[in-house]
Amino acid sequence: MKDIGIFYGSTTGTTEEVAHKLGKLLGVSDEDIHNVADTAPSALGDYRLMVLGSSTWGSGELQDDWYDFLDGAGALNLKDHKMAIFGLGDESMTDTFCNAVGEIRKRMEPTEAVLVGEYPADVYDYEHSEATDGNTMYGLLLDEVNRPEITDKRLADWAAIIKKA
Repeated sequence: MKDIGIFYGSTTGTTEEVAHKLGKLLGVSDEDIHNVADTAPSALGDYRLMVLGSSTWGSGELQDDWYDFLDGAGALNLKDHKMAIFGLGDESMTDTFCNAVGEIRKRMEPTEAVLVGEYPADVYDYEHSEATDGNTMYGLLLDEVNRPEITDKRLADWAAIIKKA
């Protein structure tokens, strides 16, 4: 089993860029960074730690390529695996900020993968997000629209956390 695989869905290229930045911080080779648009969900089982990333679109939806991928992933048994989630959003969408993180977590629950990498989002100003239960953020939230200047530090700090998972 390989150590870390990064899986992303990207429409405009921003989530892909973040996935590759994260890959460098985690020492993940390009061959272990996967676009879910052309990757079989079964590839998740190849990794001890799966890092999943999506932007949030419309009124809080996943990036389009994630829907079919997660439908397939939900049938997998990933009980001995760990999962970390990152999401990109626009905090001015105050009712749906980074909802994709929460949607991925929810849709991956049947796999029994263990969620790791909770990270605070108190630097952002929003009213609601499916990326939290009110106490814990399910992963790393980023806003490349309004606060790109804090992304690199947040990525580095989160990478240090999930390396230890």
